[in-house]
Amino acid sequence: MSPRVSSHRPRCPRCNLPLHLCLCAEIPRVETRTRLLLLQHVVETWKKSNTGRVAALALANSRLLTYGSLDEPLDTAVLSEPGTWLLFPDGPTAPPDAPAPRQLVVLDASWSQARRMTQRIPVLRTLPRLVLPPLAPGTLRLRDPTHPSGMSTLDAIARAVAVLEGPEAAAPLERLAALRVQRIAECGTLY
Repeated sequence: MSPRVSSHRPRCPRCNLPLHLCLCAEIPRVETRTRLLLLQHVVETWKKSNTGRVAALALANSRLLTYGSLDEPLDTAVLSEPGTWLLFPDGPTAPPDAPAPRQLVVLDASWSQARRMTQRIPVLRTLPRLVLPPLAPGTLRLRDPTHPSGMSTLDAIARAVAVLEGPEAAAPLERLAALRVQRIAECGTLY
């Protein structure tokens, strides 16, 4: 068997984008009252298209956990902390008079992976849901979503922060998401 020849461009070890697209110098430091817990599916970990890692780098009050790793079983206790909600497009929404979440769980996965995660991690099914309205038509994206409410993890987090803490808090994340899409779009097939 011959060794596999890699034609991939070198990637930044921090943001995981190809070096010519690296966003590290542009990643803002965003402070939020709400803790964001990103639960990243193991398959997403090293994908170039993954935006969860970039979001975690920007968010001072965040934690990135991996789901599905054989080497690192998931400790679900952190998902059961009081005041924890799940960012998801359907399910049991919180009552209108409920206090804002102290912690928001964000599934960093494809739609099919995210649905399976909610089925396989029982505590996720019990959490109140933060449901976001769809993105406005004309929003710049790299690809069409597979779900009507679909958006990148970074876009979803920016929108959730806007809902929970106001548009000013979300603005640096929105600018980062737009910059990422712009750089990749300008490079076309070089990505």
